[in-house]
Amino acid sequence: MSFQKINHAFEHWLRTQCAVVEADLHCKHKKMRQSPFDFLRATFFRWSGRIEEICPEIKHAPAVLSVGDTHVENFGTWRDVEGRLVWGINDFDEAAIIPYPFDIVRLATSARLAPDREISNRDAAEAILEGYQAGIVRPRTTLLDEQETWMRPLVACSDKDRRHFWKEVDDYPSALLPVPPEAERGLQRSLPEGASIERFATRRKGGGSLGRPRYVAVAGWRGGHIVREAKALVPSAWDWAHGAPNTAPRFIDLAVGQYRSPDPFLMVEDRYIFRRIAADARKVELGPGAGAELRGKLLTAMGFDIGSIHGADAQASAIRSDIAKRAPDWLYKASKTAAAWVEKDFHEWKQLRKCEESDAVG
Repeated sequence: MSFQKINHAFEHWLRTQCAVVEADLHCKHKKMRQSPFDFLRATFFRWSGRIEEICPEIKHAPAVLSVGDTHVENFGTWRDVEGRLVWGINDFDEAAIIPYPFDIVRLATSARLAPDREISNRDAAEAILEGYQAGIVRPRTTLLDEQETWMRPLVACSDKDRRHFWKEVDDYPSALLPVPPEAERGLQRSLPEGASIERFATRRKGGGSLGRPRYVAVAGWRGGHIVREAKALVPSAWDWAHGAPNTAPRFIDLAVGQYRSPDPFLMVEDRYIFRRIAADARKVELGPGAGAELRGKLLTAMGFDIGSIHGADAQASAIRSDIAKRAPDWLYKASKTAAAWVEKDFHEWKQLRKCEESDAVG
């Protein structure tokens, strides 16, 4: 089935799961035309339906509760209950039971497609695999106050970042319609005692999640402002693509897993994800020149974090046995095949939209 038809089917299903924000969905369509990297980020549903066909040699590997939508910009920072700065994957919207290799294949594919990268495709795959193998053997949280202090400059929040953050908050458009009661209740509960909500707003962020409603509460508390977000949670696109469209989301199962030091402000209730939004607790987006930051050490850390997530699964021992049997370059080859397929879909989508725009002008 063509990408256009799959995209239409997925968006039809999405509208049955949440009150889709059509303007955000239109924005997503535009982002999908910017680059193969942006296209990959926005189309996990397509990946879910095709990747086993594209890489059949790994589809029978041990299946674990996986992140699903792994990519180089799906990592961020937060403070745990002890106030320690933690780094790792911070978006588990697409969590599902998936053969373990696909999490690192997708990560390696995203590194291959990232613009202006300063590391070879082979070195990137080797760095990710090295980290993953270490993580599956000795899983742990990635703490920037203790072990990975070298990473702090990559995620440091400058004064400029803080000004930009609060300017962005000030610019959030006020919610024009009443916030759904379940979202409002959760936002209220996520605030500390004595905080007073000053306004509700909407927020446009992300790639694959564009179109899902996001509501923001901006509150006053003890001399300043604090921000909380509610984002609609729907079943994983992996389950949708495999004929189980109403499977309960597994977001929180991974977010608070055995080898995580979770964000104490993160919670899931009434099909919404609630989290603290702050300048120093955020998703780290590498920006237009993402590849410039993708050096071996960072990719190894990304692989390690995925390995630590999988290391909490009962299949961890089976993964270690399976990965030991694979050729050293299996990840490099799989990500090369996957990237070529993503680029093909991207060019089909870009050409289709150009034709539609030409027809509209004519």
